[in-house]
Amino acid sequence: MIETCGSAAPAGTPASAAELQAGLRSVNYLAGDDLAMAAFLALKLNRPLLLEGENGVGKTEIAHAFASLLSRDLIRLQCYEGIDASQALYDWHYPRQLLAVREGKGHGDVFTPEFLIARPLLRALEKGAGAVLLIDELDRADDEFEAFLLELLSDFAVTIPEVGQVRAEQPPLVILTSNRTRELHNAVRRRCLYSWVAHPDAERELEILKLRAPEVPHDLALAVSGAVAKVRGMDLAHRPGVGEALDWAMALNMLGVMSLDRDTARLTLAALVKDVDDQRKVLSRLDDLIPPAED
Repeated sequence: MIETCGSAAPAGTPASAAELQAGLRSVNYLAGDDLAMAAFLALKLNRPLLLEGENGVGKTEIAHAFASLLSRDLIRLQCYEGIDASQALYDWHYPRQLLAVREGKGHGDVFTPEFLIARPLLRALEKGAGAVLLIDELDRADDEFEAFLLELLSDFAVTIPEVGQVRAEQPPLVILTSNRTRELHNAVRRRCLYSWVAHPDAERELEILKLRAPEVPHDLALAVSGAVAKVRGMDLAHRPGVGEALDWAMALNMLGVMSLDRDTARLTLAALVKDVDDQRKVLSRLDDLIPPAED
């Protein structure tokens, strides 16, 4: 069992939400005021942070940004239907156990920490304040797995039947994400701070493009951000995310495009829209999405 040593936030964490926001910008993540405040409070209060929003809005990326900003290891648990403790928490090293039994150590002695294979949750607790634990797309898992997480979210601890409770010496920063394909239970929500992460508007998208792809000319970035905002306003099955906007801008820049026109948009749409039906809808409204070139 690893005992806790208080609940103070680790040294070196930002002193204010504004300082955190500036720090995230320095590692190429542009956080809005609400998200920066929620993340700051999560750090200072040692609380998990639940982020909800559509695919592609940057929920996963903020965990990478935190790991870079705080010089911590990023430990990611990708959730999926049917995930359980053996994939998320620990498993036993059966070949080593068998070898130990054959060497006469005895069956009762092989269910000890030295025979554990640490999965992401256990690794994060062992790493403690040196880790950012990303529990990604929790809505893909089932109700039982949500219930399994409650001890970790409340106490930064887990119970292994053969070993006992393992508790972080200093808690890791825990970030959970959900695409809201199903509703998470209130028991999970109550244990977390919360922020809804929306698609950026055209102005913020332009800021992101200039930050993440500074080689793209301003006029081209401006045209891309405006067009992407209009595309997201359409009734699409899969609205393009920030990553797709970046892909499109960088693809256009790589091709030497200086200003966006309809023919170029049509030819490069594969970088932005990743569904055939959505592409057809966008192509049918291309004249509305991209203004005619000035004479």
